[in-house]
Amino acid sequence: QVQLVESGGGLMQAGGSLRLSCAASGRTSSTYAVGWFRQAPGKEREFVAAVSWSGMTRSYADSVKGRFTISRDNAKNTVYLQMNNLKPEDTAVYYCAARDYIAAVATEWRYWGQGTQVTVSS
Repeated sequence: QVQLVESGGGLMQAGGSLRLSCAASGRTSSTYAVGWFRQAPGKEREFVAAVSWSGMTRSYADSVKGRFTISRDNAKNTVYLQMNNLKPEDTAVYYCAARDYIAAVATEWRYWGQGTQVTVSS
């Protein structure tokens, strides 16, 4: 079992920045790939970014490329999502998830956090 806890969400004006954190605990949590997904009201959960357990492979959705950066600190069992130049369309609940390797489909991820709200005002 892997437990995931997100933090760092909040209210931000367009153009601002936020950094989300995903703290992992449990069995061999540092050997899992970690992904970030988001879900806006009335929409499906969508892939945002993911990083392999080693940190060597990173993947981003086209909508966030150049604005968001995913990173991980395995010594702290924490994965970060640095979000810059935020837009109102980034408003959503952000979830982190873990599995053995990166996948872009939400249903393929095994472990999930509870989510953190990000709201971007125009």
